[in-house]
Amino acid sequence: MTQTAAVFTAENDSAVAGQDLGRQIRAAFHDQPPDAVIVFASARFDHAALLHALVETCQPGVLVGSSSAGEFTGDARGEGSACALAVRSPDMHFAAGVGTGVGKDRPAAAKQVVATFRGSHNRDYPYRAALVMTDALAGHADDLIEELTVATSGAYEFAGGGAGDDAKFARTHVFHGTRVLDDAVVALEILSTKPLGIGVQHGWQPASEPLRVTEVEGARLIALDGFPAVEAFEHHAAQTGQQLDRAAPLPFFLHNIIGIATPSGHRLRVPLSIDADGAVTCAAEIPAGSRVNIMKTSSASAAEAAAEAARSAVRALGATRPAGALFFDCVATRLRMGDVFGFELEAVQAALGGSNLVGCNTYGQIARAAGQFGGFHNCTAVVLAFPQ
Repeated sequence: MTQTAAVFTAENDSAVAGQDLGRQIRAAFHDQPPDAVIVFASARFDHAALLHALVETCQPGVLVGSSSAGEFTGDARGEGSACALAVRSPDMHFAAGVGTGVGKDRPAAAKQVVATFRGSHNRDYPYRAALVMTDALAGHADDLIEELTVATSGAYEFAGGGAGDDAKFARTHVFHGTRVLDDAVVALEILSTKPLGIGVQHGWQPASEPLRVTEVEGARLIALDGFPAVEAFEHHAAQTGQQLDRAAPLPFFLHNIIGIATPSGHRLRVPLSIDADGAVTCAAEIPAGSRVNIMKTSSASAAEAAAEAARSAVRALGATRPAGALFFDCVATRLRMGDVFGFELEAVQAALGGSNLVGCNTYGQIARAAGQFGGFHNCTAVVLAFPQ
């Protein structure tokens, strides 16, 4: 049966924090080494020192993770902290892959990642998934997920997110063993004899009429319906009695994000800033010619969406209960909700039946699974559940 351990530390010293995580894992597994460890750590840490101390203390078979923008378990949460999920299982096999140069060559990065995967050669494990963490500031995350799908011949499900840096949006890192990398992607291959569960949900609804993206450069939204993009937001603010300050727009944007219309629902993008030409820079790319809406939500809707993501993940496990789970939600969600974000974590924990929970706030969320809303998202709850 699969065993998991959810551990958290608020230690200030990086090496001490790594030792603290490792000792908690060793204690949970009665001094047996974990097969895999997934770690999330605030940008304030010396990540190399933390990872080396963690590895020396608990000797994991493989380790992956990323810098983050808010860390939590089912029992603790904070900013400027670190957490980890450790797994031991006779029913699963783990391998870690890494790809570099994400900003320039996604196909090459994807091929590097899957070079260590063994699913195509090992028929003992019918269920295949990968936890994927990428340097979201390198951009092109949507394209990266497509390339990973191609490189794995569509045989893997994906869940994960974009590394964070405590909402500074300056430099983010992914972890591969004790290596700390930027402009890179890491993936934990998970081969299992039992189904794995992935759930995704966002809880946002259209609050404006549809708008056409008439000019865009990657994540820089230049024009909607032929006019400077900012004018659509200013019109929406006036119509709904809100204030939009061009010089400091984030308080407005946290409550009024962009939804890209797709056949399966709206994929979300968080606006971040407005330039002198009225263009709006977003947290991820927006396709040219797409139809978009300005979206709205509430704290209750966000919590229910996260709970439904967890329930979807549990349903995907079939007759098996979750041994533990990873949960990813957007840093914008935490900033918007403040302390109320704790209610969202409680809703997810309840939906998982109290099983071990670890996660972080990310710069975008990754999900690709059968019957789920796939791709790279913002402000979306993603849950990856491990079977007992």
